[in-house]
Amino acid sequence: MYRFSRYGLGASLLALWLLSCSLFAAPLSFEAAKTQAREQIYHDRNALGSLYCGCSWEWTGRSGGRPDLQACGYQIRAQPNRAQRIEWEHIVPASLFGQQRQCWQQGGRSNCKRTDPLFNRMEADLHNLTPTVGEVNADRSNYRFGVLPSAPMQHGRCDFKVDFKARVAEPRNAVKGQIARTYFYMHDHYDLQLAQQQQRLLMAWDKQFPVSEWEHLRNQRASTLMGHDNPFVTGTRYWTLHHRNQADGLKSVTVKPASKESAAHAGVRGNRRSQLYHLPRGCPGYGQIGENNRVEFGSEAEAMAKGFRKAGNCR
Repeated sequence: MYRFSRYGLGASLLALWLLSCSLFAAPLSFEAAKTQAREQIYHDRNALGSLYCGCSWEWTGRSGGRPDLQACGYQIRAQPNRAQRIEWEHIVPASLFGQQRQCWQQGGRSNCKRTDPLFNRMEADLHNLTPTVGEVNADRSNYRFGVLPSAPMQHGRCDFKVDFKARVAEPRNAVKGQIARTYFYMHDHYDLQLAQQQQRLLMAWDKQFPVSEWEHLRNQRASTLMGHDNPFVTGTRYWTLHHRNQADGLKSVTVKPASKESAAHAGVRGNRRSQLYHLPRGCPGYGQIGENNRVEFGSEAEAMAKGFRKAGNCR
């Protein structure tokens, strides 16, 4: 009796430990990253404002939100639907790091998501994600950052300027330092190329706008999930012109073809309506889930942690 109880307790503790690991682990997909960012980084920040405009929002759905445009003096420029929702923006655009990958040249973002583990890791990096008003996310596009002293603000009181012809955007002063240190991190961690002109500008912003209390807290929360911090926030690493990237993010990425075992557990797909998940192999319903009900997971553990269970017809 004692032995049964002892091992039963041990098994229970092990199960709890495995569950906690799945809850506090680096996301393997952009969809998973958005959910984690909402639940464990920005869960208590929606009243304190979005990155570019400082607009508060109400959470909706699994990872989205509805901004209070009136309260922050936001005026819709051209896209009312996107202006009415909070979106997750990559501070360093996905196209910027994607275009430096071979997969992008052979089929764009969708091909990278299917074939390149490193692209998926970069796309899901929580240090690079931030909630923004959707229209501003669209207007920023993948433009480089710059200084636009004569450009007018086109979104009401939102202190965000964009020159569509020159493909340049200027954010408000309060977030310029955070943006600079995110750029340094992404380029250093994933060994990306950064133009000298952009380096000089971001170095100036980094010096002029030091790390805020929120940026420190944001870094701590993201670090808990990612397993590493942004050293340009903590001050353990500094960017200088002609910086030599440490490329820490490449050291744990294998370029070998995925094994049968890993392939069977990659790309787990859930059905939001039935709360069932399917594997890419052995589950007949994998390709039959409509886009509106589809939820992508990086592993079975992640799906189970979100309350999904394996479909009964999986072989």
